[in-house]
Amino acid sequence: MSTAADPISRIRWKRTLRTPSSERLLGTLDGRDAVAVDLHFLADGSVAGTVTVVDGAGVGAEAVPALLTAIDDDFLPGVDLDEGGVSFTVVAARAAESYESAREA
Repeated sequence: MSTAADPISRIRWKRTLRTPSSERLLGTLDGRDAVAVDLHFLADGSVAGTVTVVDGAGVGAEAVPALLTAIDDDFLPGVDLDEGGVSFTVVAARAAESYESAREA
């Protein structure tokens, strides 16, 4: 059972982009953007990821190790954080707007 002290189990994930060698995930917590994850699958079988945690969205610094473990367990079945083959850069950021270029008609 999840609790307020366990925000990681309450994150709802949505894949927003997928290519043959990368993917982007957005995690929401209580209806707010909380985490963005960019994963890059490298030719040697390893994975490099950037995890952006939105300040004030409910995932504090103390929850980051559990967050990385959850990302590893849920989205990276071929590699293991504890055994190598995965590296994460973690960034704390203020929330910002999303911008997308307009397509010409």
